[in-house]
Amino acid sequence: MTVYEIALALLNQYEVDQKYVNLSLQSHITDVLDKEKRARLTVLLYTTVERKLTYDYYISYLAERGIAEIDLEIKNILRLGLCMLLDMDGIPDFAAVNEAVGLVKQKSSRGFVNGVLRRACREKDRLPLPKPEKNFARYLSVRYSVALPLVRAYIENFGESDAEKLLSAMNTAQGLSISVNTLKISVDEYLKLLSERGISAEKSKFSDISVRLDKSHNPKNLPGYDEGYFFVQDEACAAAVQLLELSVGDIAVDVCAAPGGKSFALAVLSADEAKIHSFDISEAKLPLISEGAKRLGLASVCSLVFDATENRAELVGKCQAVICDVPCSGLGVLAKKPDLRYKDIDTLSELTALQAKIISSASNYLAPGGIMIYSTCTLNPTENIGTVGEFLREHTDFEAVDFKISDESSIGGAFTFLPHKHGTDGFFVAKLRKKQI
Repeated sequence: MTVYEIALALLNQYEVDQKYVNLSLQSHITDVLDKEKRARLTVLLYTTVERKLTYDYYISYLAERGIAEIDLEIKNILRLGLCMLLDMDGIPDFAAVNEAVGLVKQKSSRGFVNGVLRRACREKDRLPLPKPEKNFARYLSVRYSVALPLVRAYIENFGESDAEKLLSAMNTAQGLSISVNTLKISVDEYLKLLSERGISAEKSKFSDISVRLDKSHNPKNLPGYDEGYFFVQDEACAAAVQLLELSVGDIAVDVCAAPGGKSFALAVLSADEAKIHSFDISEAKLPLISEGAKRLGLASVCSLVFDATENRAELVGKCQAVICDVPCSGLGVLAKKPDLRYKDIDTLSELTALQAKIISSASNYLAPGGIMIYSTCTLNPTENIGTVGEFLREHTDFEAVDFKISDESSIGGAFTFLPHKHGTDGFFVAKLRKKQI
């Protein structure tokens, strides 16, 4: 199969089974494809999913018919064609059209696909969008390819101007943030190593161990990967972990730990002299933690399959720190997870109930004076300050603790990183302390 045939098959599967696109991609990238073709398939598939609503609006305009009237496979072929025409460099227009038409199985549909895409070639610099003055939410939804209910939620929470800036930031190509294993190499030394390889990077403004690369890279191709010099982690997440301070022999629990970045950061920041119990409910994900800790040379991280809504009795009341990074709607990381752009917000009530169970259970691990970090990668207030507020009302033995991250200050012990303001993932963090008896 060609790259384009595989992309079409995965798109069809994505639409029918609603399987996360990254999982479909991982299960279909085989040794049959060389490095260059794997990279092309990844870009083609992710971009097509990410820009799906925009492409559908264009298709409806170009075909002069409602998008629902077009057969699913033909629609996906047109989406791929528009992706090649509008958003992929190095593909001539005629080649993009030919590749797309070649995917059409029914002869009767080839003329339709050819006509739509040839019109797109002629008009690609003036393809229309909804009028913002007529319906601003609809305009944002189509322009940035985000489901209309989510756009309305962003507008409600941030206002029209910031909502557009936020969506624009999440539609802009991002670099890569990593945390440096300062037990092996300093941040300055690692920056020098990157510079020697011609890789542009800079220190994070928010985390002492984070480095921000200006482009995306395969982590395994960066210098020092095998030596355990770094691990992939957004700097907002690293900054949140930095709010915890551990001494020699202190005990910490990371209740939803996979793939392990938060535990690794805490181990590095505590000089690998604490005891960090990294739990995750997924047995399949546990090797990400154990193998990551081994690569980094971190002896303080111990991983175990365990349900975050329950407690390990031997650790209750014994911990000085807890990391409670809960499952969430992911509305702060649309740039990294294109599937989430079309998330059904009606399912969020199920998440908040789970988050409430996890934070309540996690709090039981803390000794008096211990600190818990509650965090999410969503920008939904109900999952963030709503969950924290409800927890504090029900657990009067806890209090919020204000903090500073660089020049930013928390409000009521909570802070939200925003992509368009801070250049990070959308990330919420709250610092909570168990009161002294």
